[in-house]
Amino acid sequence: MSKFDDKVAMYVANAKELGLKIPTDLLTKVAKGLGPSIYLGDASLVSGTDPEELARVKNNFLIKKLGLKDSAELDKAISEAVTQMGTSNRNKHRAIVYALLVMKFKKESVYA
Repeated sequence: MSKFDDKVAMYVANAKELGLKIPTDLLTKVAKGLGPSIYLGDASLVSGTDPEELARVKNNFLIKKLGLKDSAELDKAISEAVTQMGTSNRNKHRAIVYALLVMKFKKESVYA
């Protein structure tokens, strides 16, 4: 298996552990879209308590990548995704958080 396949397998296993039903093909496409950042320790994770990090997820992913309009609903969705991964979970993988957000807003077509 390649390093990429190893990462995707880890995301799938982690999502399953957390009881999250995320299609493997969506996780694969989201991880591919994240590029080399999935191999970088800090960049591969989302801090659920850092306001700057949460603003980056909102602006760079939800608004720019998914094309959503800025609203309080976006902040609520990010909070829900972080909560689904467990507020005490220190390893909130960016690929999983993003996949949850893609599913929430039904934007799978962005990764088609």
